Amino acid sequence: MTQYKVGYLIGSLATGSINRKLANALVRLAPPQLTLTEIPFKDLPLYSYDYDADFPPAGRAFKDAINAVDAVLFVTPEYNRSIPGGLKNAIDWASRPYGTNSFTHKPSAVIGTSPGAIGTAVAQQSLRSVLGFCNSPQMNAPEAYIQFKPGLITDDGSVTVESTENFLRTFMQEFHDFIARVLSVLPKDA
Repeated sequence: MTQYKVGYLIGSLATGSINRKLANALVRLAPPQLTLTEIPFKDLPLYSYDYDADFPPAGRAFKDAINAVDAVLFVTPEYNRSIPGGLKNAIDWASRPYGTNSFTHKPSAVIGTSPGAIGTAVAQQSLRSVLGFCNSPQMNAPEAYIQFKPGLITDDGSVTVESTENFLRTFMQEFHDFIARVLSVLPKDA
């Protein structure tokens, strides 16, 4: 049974983020073949190509963390009909300097939650466009726009609605299957 290391990025920097709760649920519901580790990015300075010749320690550590995983899971809120600025900044760090894009051929999936009825649909479309440019193969289905209601997910990641729990478990199994398919065609060192 092949194990895959998945790094996950939580788009919100807020400690009490509902997307952090969702990420905790996804970790709990992931199949045993996936080892999930959060890759934090709150300490990254704003990216500038002035850093390309010599990344600061936070930039190197972040890029190394992305390079060390087999796949990336993005768990993001929607800010002003797009992704949070901190998340975009993190992606910019990992994709630079030119020719060293850490997302090339790295399988990814996108999910998010918000109180709104369409969840994070618009932010996810924005993120998918960025990931497409970064040459990251993306799991396109199932799409996952989770409307968050108070009590849906506890702080420790327990999902209180059975149908939502089943959907999230299936999402993570599908992500595992997607990673296996992609890496069988595009090996990590390709």
